[in-house]
Amino acid sequence: FFSPGFQVAPETKAVMKWLRSIPFVLSASLHGGELVVTYPYDYSRHPMEEKMFSPTPDEKMFKMLAKAYADAHPVISDRSELRCGGNFVKRGGIINGAEWYSFTGGMADFNYLHTNCFEVTVEVGCEKFPLEEELFTIWHENRDALLNYMEMVHRGIKGIVSDKFGNPIKNARISVRGIQHDVTTGT
Repeated sequence: FFSPGFQVAPETKAVMKWLRSIPFVLSASLHGGELVVTYPYDYSRHPMEEKMFSPTPDEKMFKMLAKAYADAHPVISDRSELRCGGNFVKRGGIINGAEWYSFTGGMADFNYLHTNCFEVTVEVGCEKFPLEEELFTIWHENRDALLNYMEMVHRGIKGIVSDKFGNPIKNARISVRGIQHDVTTGT
């Protein structure tokens, strides 16, 4: 997952351990500097390619999740190409991460590859480091989109995998025909 020789910081190791210990299913990483929602993979399948579309086996689901956020955001859903994030208008305010720019070691890729969690990255505003007085506006622009995104946790298949006595089965592998990405049950 990480490049050879890459040193993993203690706090990164702690987050990785935490993510593996709790069966999260949905997550969003909030960044600044643009108005777009990106989804995995963030790292190109071909490391020499800077902007190469790199879909996961769950491409349709990730696009649906990203669109749920983008469509509920008042500025991202604005069709004006003259605003920050305007170059993503024709894409509906979303893009595959590696197609935008490829990088290794991202949380969205880690979550998808090593946990049951689907994560998108939300670029919440045009300023990389917004001023304190801008935070209130940014919060209000993103609040409904965040709530809409969180409601997506209720989509898909959910339930309990149990043995013939009704006891939950830990680490049971769940496969969906046509999608080459299994998930496992929690405790």
